[in-house]
Amino acid sequence: MSWSPTQYSKFEAERSRPVKDLVAQISNKMVAHAADIGCGPGNSTELLQTQFPDATIVGIDNSPEMIEAARKRLPTICFEVDDISTWRSPGPFDVILSNAALQWVPDHAALLPRLLAKLAPAGSLAVQVPDSLDELPHRLMREVAAGGTWASRLAAAPRVLDSRHGAEWYYRLLRDEGAIVNIWRTTYFHQLPGGAAAIVEWFKGSGLRPFLALLDAAERYAFLAQYEALLARAYPASPDGTVLLPFPRLFFVATR
Repeated sequence: MSWSPTQYSKFEAERSRPVKDLVAQISNKMVAHAADIGCGPGNSTELLQTQFPDATIVGIDNSPEMIEAARKRLPTICFEVDDISTWRSPGPFDVILSNAALQWVPDHAALLPRLLAKLAPAGSLAVQVPDSLDELPHRLMREVAAGGTWASRLAAAPRVLDSRHGAEWYYRLLRDEGAIVNIWRTTYFHQLPGGAAAIVEWFKGSGLRPFLALLDAAERYAFLAQYEALLARAYPASPDGTVLLPFPRLFFVATR
């Protein structure tokens, strides 16, 4: 199941709030070369360009659909189809930004030192990853996945998300690599119009993808109907139809 820029961008304002906060914490004053890895449709790249208008920026993503959308959005920036885990560019970069992407990449113990090695002296690696696997929407996804006729096929689906760690783990790894680390966690309360159906739409662009990719059209319909029914009980909408979705995210800026 390919990435959908349209689906992902349905909630662009909400999804861009964390990367705005992340970019604001990058203290580098002179940024000549920057990279946005896992750039998606280019919303994060656009914020990076706004923060550092004189920098030469490259954006990479392993989704051709996302890269096509990013090129249309920002035609003056170089975007390439590439995979973070095998990204060969040696740098050096003054800033490497990764917004809501590294949770899809395995083996952070090996990945993060490789990314730090691509930084110029005093360069910064700025990362945000969702920290929501223990939140109710993800627990309900796993409940639906484990309870249907599709259970055996979906048993391995969440494992692609198991590469992330807690704040203490990232802090120690980055400090051991000689970086100065600014690390924090923020819970965003996203106001979504449309009740439980809006929460389904939110996760169809991200966390539901590993499950839905393994189902046929009829199964996807049944899976999403069950999931939405559980969400409706857990997140009752206000009279105007709005539902409040708590969404925690982990951030760090590691500077060489």
